[in-house]
Amino acid sequence: MSRKSLFGAALLLALTSTAQASSFVVTTDTVVRGVAASTDATSDASSSLRDKKIVEAARDDAASFVGSQGAIRGAKLESAFAHIREQVPTLQASDAQLAQAILAY
Repeated sequence: MSRKSLFGAALLLALTSTAQASSFVVTTDTVVRGVAASTDATSDASSSLRDKKIVEAARDDAASFVGSQGAIRGAKLESAFAHIREQVPTLQASDAQLAQAILAY
């Protein structure tokens, strides 16, 4: 083999291994991003389910609260109020408005 052919083969081999390494990095990054997105979506969905359960559990208490014009305050309703205000600290709603929103939910 001539020196020129040997150099050409070495150059081709170097370029091929670099391309494979780059391809591996891109593939790995894509897989990692996909797993991270899936994990985030699962986390969001399970926290949404937990939020929904807290609010749904307070429906009966909210009905009693609204029906009694605020005289009856159940523990589940108080928990829902605290949870909602924790999730949305800038919310400017009265307990009556929140109870009505829970009933509408």
